[in-house]
Amino acid sequence: MYHKSFSVGKIERNCCSILIVMQKRKLGNTNLEFAPLALGGNVFGWTIDEPDSFKVMDVFESGGFNFIDTADVYSRWAPGNTGGESETIIGKWMKQKNNRHKIIVATKVGSDMGQGHKDLSKKYILKAAEGSLLRLQTDYIDLYQTHWDDDKAPVEETLEAYAELMRQGKVRWIGASNLSPERLKKSFEASKKHGYPVYQSFQPGYNLYDRGNYEKEIEPICIQHNMGVITYYSLASGFLSGKYRSENDLSKSKRGAGIKKYLNERGFKILHALDEVAKEHNTVPSSVAIAWLLSRPSITAPISSATSSEQLNDLIKAVELKLTEADTELLNKASFNY
Repeated sequence: MYHKSFSVGKIERNCCSILIVMQKRKLGNTNLEFAPLALGGNVFGWTIDEPDSFKVMDVFESGGFNFIDTADVYSRWAPGNTGGESETIIGKWMKQKNNRHKIIVATKVGSDMGQGHKDLSKKYILKAAEGSLLRLQTDYIDLYQTHWDDDKAPVEETLEAYAELMRQGKVRWIGASNLSPERLKKSFEASKKHGYPVYQSFQPGYNLYDRGNYEKEIEPICIQHNMGVITYYSLASGFLSGKYRSENDLSKSKRGAGIKKYLNERGFKILHALDEVAKEHNTVPSSVAIAWLLSRPSITAPISSATSSEQLNDLIKAVELKLTEADTELLNKASFNY
């Protein structure tokens, strides 16, 4: 959920600087306002190195955008990485640009960082937060999010850790990602009963293909509590960009292996609808897929990563793209059978 205001930015197109005015959205009940596109930091230190990550963030900021999402575990899965690479790159970039006060930084805690299991205990969260602050070269995190659930940790203990971090001024707001509907409800109940901080946002995996889990179970809770919703896998790991049309295309990216599951009749039907709408608006499928998310009433902003300024400009175009009712109906019809 969100409220609207406006921001101004510029992007480079055909060697010219173009001024654009965008509606800013407020994240749920927080005071965090941003142009409705969040930059995903999961690729920093993985599929793009530090210099290219800096270039992508430069284009993002110059376009009038200011919300960057990362996690302590990004990108521990890449060969030679230990976790924290994305936060480190973002921290170096903000220090070089001297723009920390302009950027909304969202990061996450709870993933396996080498301890062998997910962990949302108070002791672990307090320690992990210090690590994130150090890597980000900042003394506060704008949005600190529960990344994955740890059912061995009572929700009260997790929220108590966040309460302490907020009292210390190290965290401004808290959010959740990947919690089950039951654990999310328990968290709201605990916050109300004990006066703990309240989750102000939710981060689900949600896109034109992956709709069912969010729409059926999580969306009603988010609407009830006026939660801001920022979606990850907004392009289904790149499938909705139209880059992957067959198994022969999977080798185009290090992320290709995760896309095979979308290469089926329903997936191709969705791509066909995206192609049709993109042609109508003289744009690309990825812009249409992001615009569809922005048209959903419960969605504050999609998170999407980019490995080049060209990819990022396609995402930026989505913020300006206004789908017609016919466009939305076509996309919903192609993707609804979940």
